[in-house]
Amino acid sequence: MKFNFLKKEKNTVFNYEGAKAFSMTPAEELYSAVVTTGLSNTSYEKGNDRWKRIQSLIKKNDPEFVAQLAVYARKDMYLRSIPLVLTAELAKQTSGTDLVSRTVEGIVQRADEITELLAYYQTANERTETKKLNKLSKQIQKGLAKSFNKFDEYQFAKYNRKAEVTLKDALFLVHPKAKDENQQAIFNKIVRDTLETPYTWEVELSVLGQTKFADEAEKKMAFKTKWEELIFSNKLGYMATLRNLRNILESGVSSDAIYKISTYLSNEKAVINSKQLPFRFLAAYRELKTIDSPYLSSILEALEDAVMVSAKNIKGFGFDTSVIIAADISGSMQQPVSPKSKVLLYDIGLLMSMILQSQCKNVITGMFGDLWKRVPMPKSGILRNVNEWYKREGEVGYSTNGYLVIEDLISRKEKADKVMLFTDTQLWNSNWTKILLKIPGIVIKK
Repeated sequence: MKFNFLKKEKNTVFNYEGAKAFSMTPAEELYSAVVTTGLSNTSYEKGNDRWKRIQSLIKKNDPEFVAQLAVYARKDMYLRSIPLVLTAELAKQTSGTDLVSRTVEGIVQRADEITELLAYYQTANERTETKKLNKLSKQIQKGLAKSFNKFDEYQFAKYNRKAEVTLKDALFLVHPKAKDENQQAIFNKIVRDTLETPYTWEVELSVLGQTKFADEAEKKMAFKTKWEELIFSNKLGYMATLRNLRNILESGVSSDAIYKISTYLSNEKAVINSKQLPFRFLAAYRELKTIDSPYLSSILEALEDAVMVSAKNIKGFGFDTSVIIAADISGSMQQPVSPKSKVLLYDIGLLMSMILQSQCKNVITGMFGDLWKRVPMPKSGILRNVNEWYKREGEVGYSTNGYLVIEDLISRKEKADKVMLFTDTQLWNSNWTKILLKIPGIVIKK
């Protein structure tokens, strides 16, 4: 009996729609799972299933690649949860080197990520005993010990919350060595629970919200004054400003306050340092559309300027490179990016399409579902463009016939240097019956 035969047929790979797909390497698949969907549910895969898939993929990949991906996801993609997962899972697979401790140092960018990493570690390792973090990975312990010296009292106090794992728990677990006397004093305050209450907009408004006022007019004036105080004190961070634009406008703050906010929102350095994902600007833009304020147009324009600044990270293409940009508006794209978000995957696809279009000189844009339709849009006003496209939802149906983009180019005998599809990647052909009917001898029974 012989065993060494040449196999002429390769294993066929199918996507979640049942259509044939290209096979990805473990590294490509892990990268895709990490940077595109995180751990939220999608139409095709539950968050818990993806978590298990990521755990499996980590075992199939080189530890150095996993470590680099974790740091990249945190520092370049500005993701917070998935780098913690990668690092904790990496600790299960790697020992004898400082790879994990270096990765921990790279991904911990906020004080609360110290406790978040420990919380995930105990969950992932299914710790149920009293001391759930007993026998903590030495490399995670070492990395967290160094991370403790990154933060000052304000940063620790801001995230010193009651939770499964507290900063005090973390301090006792990892035993950080203070870099100086001031840092040691902060560590002592963590132990004694005497960190100074931070001056944050949440704290200030919470206190104001518990205050009793004589009437509604007095209450409105108090909130107006508080918002102006927060704005002019420079204590209102970029994301906090984005999230509270509606509240600020409705409070009736002064024109000087509006000018300061508008300038801050569109400031290039502030936008870059804020590390906001582009859809945050879209969410803020949409939240304001129903506001009746004489300052609304100025704020909306500031948001347009801000998203244009964020678009500068995309190199784009010049006149000598022809680009096709196609946005998927299928049914699966009509899902929120997270359970509490009002922003849909559909919005993300449209937004990224418009951002890329703004950086291209020779470009055709359009959307696909059952059909593919070219939709020319101006380069300026990215957020306005997205809103205009949003109104055309349903115009081409809800299938995922991405192949029509290519078919259209072929039928027009046009050449394109780049074809970019913004999609949740589950493409197929809903017109297969129409194709089969054109083949002699094929009969479709209903």
